[in-house]
Amino acid sequence: MKAIAIYHNKGGVGKTTTAVNLAAAFANKGKKVLLVDIDAQANSTFATGLIKFQFEEEDDLKDRNIFHIISAGDFNFIPRIVRRSKRFNTPEIDVIPSHIMLIDEQQRLTRIAASRLRLNMKLQQVEDDYDLVIIDAPPSRDLYAEIALIAADYLIIPSDLKPFANQGLSNVKNFVSEVNETRSSIGKQPLNVLGVLPSKVLTNNRYLEHVFPRQREAVVQRYGLPLLDTVIYERIALSNCVNNTLTMGNLEIPDPKSIFEFDADSESVKEFRNLSYEVMQKIGA
Repeated sequence: MKAIAIYHNKGGVGKTTTAVNLAAAFANKGKKVLLVDIDAQANSTFATGLIKFQFEEEDDLKDRNIFHIISAGDFNFIPRIVRRSKRFNTPEIDVIPSHIMLIDEQQRLTRIAASRLRLNMKLQQVEDDYDLVIIDAPPSRDLYAEIALIAADYLIIPSDLKPFANQGLSNVKNFVSEVNETRSSIGKQPLNVLGVLPSKVLTNNRYLEHVFPRQREAVVQRYGLPLLDTVIYERIALSNCVNNTLTMGNLEIPDPKSIFEFDADSESVKEFRNLSYEVMQKIGA
């Protein structure tokens, strides 16, 4: 089993889009995939069809989510918490959902040193059940991001390569260095940074010709990070697949899809297939 964290400390760079569609791409290749959502915004949980309820009293995630994984060491193991995605992809994937309750619980969990290691420990217990684990980390430098980077073997950093996103790469590097100290203390190798993934890239020809090459160059030369070859462009189908709805009576029910399920002939499908090939080659999966 190989675990890949998807992380950048800046939001709006395509992190969740990368996490869910890369997980779907691996599943479509016959891999056994677990998606872990540890971002309190729960965007990956929504994108995989697990938040179809409209009212708080219908919330069926509050008693089984990532909080329960990291709040206890001797119970609430992954087989009890995991869900199957709903109408998201063919085949569906296993998901450990997130929940807004993470925000309220962060201060308490931060005081418990063991909470940082529980996801790592519980993933090791199911290493024979999955080929690949994708961890969607929050766009911050907090406890939950630390937990994700401790548990992962590899890191992908999605970035639109715009000035603020690129400037944030220094913070990502420093955070990885700090996390590596904790990893060393528990006998784990340093986190393997697969690279910065250009995502939400504009398709404008003038931008691609004159600006994009300089932004890519800065990642390598100024920030010293590797750059993935695959580029995920900003496309309408990729935006619409997560906003898909289903009409039931008088209600519009969220019915998000992977890009593979939403538009199998789209350019975005080719891009995520390319990304899955590139990642599998780099990690030997």
